[in-house]
Amino acid sequence: MPDNAKKHLLILGGTSEARTLARRLTIELSKKIRVTTSLAGRRAKIPTLPGELRIGGFGGVEGMKDYIADNAVDFVVDATHPFSPKISANANFACLGAAIPRVQLVRPLWKMPPGADWIEVDDMAGVAEILPSFAKRVFMTTGARGFEELSGLENLWFLVRMIDPPKDPLPLKSYTLARGSPPYSLEGERAILAEHDIDTLVSKYSGGEATAAKIFAASEANVKIVLINRPPPEPGVVVETVNDAFAWVAAQV
Repeated sequence: MPDNAKKHLLILGGTSEARTLARRLTIELSKKIRVTTSLAGRRAKIPTLPGELRIGGFGGVEGMKDYIADNAVDFVVDATHPFSPKISANANFACLGAAIPRVQLVRPLWKMPPGADWIEVDDMAGVAEILPSFAKRVFMTTGARGFEELSGLENLWFLVRMIDPPKDPLPLKSYTLARGSPPYSLEGERAILAEHDIDTLVSKYSGGEATAAKIFAASEANVKIVLINRPPPEPGVVVETVNDAFAWVAAQV
């Protein structure tokens, strides 16, 4: 079947689930669909993916609607990170405006280990509010944004893990940077907690197998866990696994 006769699927990616889905679709449904994966382009290293790849933002809802129309997109899988609410909201409105089907692939939350000591907050402001009451040495695994909220904290030391180094120094009183990218091993996370005498782990409550090891390592070491709650998904169809997203795509063709 020529490409112009195939259904065109747009995957809004950036997650391991999006990559796995793109690979599987291009192998198992290559005769029926062509796959384009869209990435924001924030990472220094662009992953190698099967199918077509586009990099960069769309320019809001109208820009996404234009892309969908100009590229004859038939349906969309939103497999962005759970903490990327803006692109998901744009996808919702763009797909409604274009009258095309959309599904959200939203990984399930972690199941907290028995005995884990954790607290949930809504944002980095909430993190800043509670840390001084119990923390001294904090392992931050929240990504590259929001540290301005922590800039006024005294008597705290931070180990900040990022995939790519920040362009500017972080607005923290005392910190050390650590580079790393998922998946993380349980042994590696245990070693980090022990080496740096960590008493508190701060993480987005994002879920996903690739980063779950830190939760189990922290629980084992009696390290307090602070979880930032993720925003709710947009209205519409939501699935939790790559298998379910694959089945949804297969049903469209």
